Amino acid sequence: MAKDTVRYPDEVVDQIDALVDDGVFESKSEFYRFSAEYVLALVDDEYDPATFAYGELKDELDLGDQPKLLGADGGRDFLDAVITVRQYGLRNDFEAAEAYIDENYDATDRSGMILEELLRVYRDRAEEGGSATGV
Repeated sequence: MAKDTVRYPDEVVDQIDALVDDGVFESKSEFYRFSAEYVLALVDDEYDPATFAYGELKDELDLGDQPKLLGADGGRDFLDAVITVRQYGLRNDFEAAEAYIDENYDATDRSGMILEELLRVYRDRAEEGGSATGV
């Protein structure tokens, strides 16, 4: 099994710790493995989760077939939008990212607002002189 290091904001880690403390997941590793496979199964219809007890965990969490916040496309269009905004953000091309969001989302659309927040993270990091690739 490969090992990969990923950094998460403290708030995310705190939420994961709470889930482990509440017994929802046995460990942080179980959470990370499950969540990665869950997303992979959402974005790739042919992906078959290999994590031990994946099906049991999914049933226990009562997630249903699709996440509640995703649209009728199963989230694929939104995921593509996140990837596009991220690419612009990494290149500090904020005007192009804003234009992309404005062309594809209404100002009051939840997905558009989330993309605006993602873009704000990249913009803030650029203004602080930090590395945008840390997101």
